[in-house]
Amino acid sequence: MSRAFRPSILTANDLLTGAVVYCSRDGSWSRDIAAARLLEDEARARAALAAAEAEAEQGGIVAPFLAPVDPATLRPLATRDMIRARGPFTLPRARKAGTRKPTRQQEPRHVSA
Repeated sequence: MSRAFRPSILTANDLLTGAVVYCSRDGSWSRDIAAARLLEDEARARAALAAAEAEAEQGGIVAPFLAPVDPATLRPLATRDMIRARGPFTLPRARKAGTRKPTRQQEPRHVSA
């Protein structure tokens, strides 16, 4: 049983940089989700995805897919797509209890011969 179609945007990754890109209203690829073209019709969305997959075969983008969004705000509905829209993030590395960040005086001194 297939899911009901939801309004979506077409997204992929830039082949050279790995950046998340969105298919814009003029058919170009943009890093700005606000520039993404909203696809509200399932047939048009499938056609746009097929065109993006053909473009991926030629290079430039990789792994295009349709990401369901809130049509009023273009806010992605899936957690994966929310993370992709916000950009890369890292968590701070945990330190062992009782350890402190080394100060300049604690750094080892290097001697060149």
